[in-house]
Amino acid sequence: MKLLLTSGGVTNPSIEAALVDLLGRPIAECDALCVPTAQYAHPWVGPGVKPWGFISGTEPHAMTALGWRSVGVLELTALPSIPRELWEPTVREADVLLAAGGDAAYLAHWMRESGLADLLPELDAVWVGLSAGSMVMTPRVGADFVQWEPLIGDDRQLGLVDFCLCPHLAADGEPGNSMAECEAWAAGIGHPAYIVDDQTALVVTDAGVEVVSEGRWRYVEPAS
Repeated sequence: MKLLLTSGGVTNPSIEAALVDLLGRPIAECDALCVPTAQYAHPWVGPGVKPWGFISGTEPHAMTALGWRSVGVLELTALPSIPRELWEPTVREADVLLAAGGDAAYLAHWMRESGLADLLPELDAVWVGLSAGSMVMTPRVGADFVQWEPLIGDDRQLGLVDFCLCPHLAADGEPGNSMAECEAWAAGIGHPAYIVDDQTALVVTDAGVEVVSEGRWRYVEPAS
């Protein structure tokens, strides 16, 4: 599976071009599934209007409104209660999975519980993460990013990449995380880490990691 890990979604032409390159054909020829699950557990998002905005494509920089041939909803909390043969073929046929932001620990839990986490390595699809939808692929997120109390009692994620990610880098005084806050987070995370703003994305393929940015980012080695 190929990954496009973003902080704020597909926010500029460079990130959109990277997405098209990963897909291998125009967006209008591709079928998408959106995954809103992470939103429900975050106190700033929660159930209600914002999940609907993500699904319907009415929020700013909506990934579901990029012009896909079709868009469906993959709600992970529902999958354990229905036969796998009802949902797995739909996932395997999708060209792209669009994962909303919210609480990464909650998303990681339901990706494991639903069986999607085990299925990911077999998929040809592109995973496009927004904030927590990106962080879920990393080894851990740090206590500062855990809003939902995970059943496993810590901040472990899926670990499909070997680096961590601090999203929403912002200028001092602006909404988001300051560089000082991000650096403090990186100092305690215990893994290589990327600090990225909402105009930056990471492209992860078998060839490695490529940074695509029209904004600010920084790579931080773990403290010795």
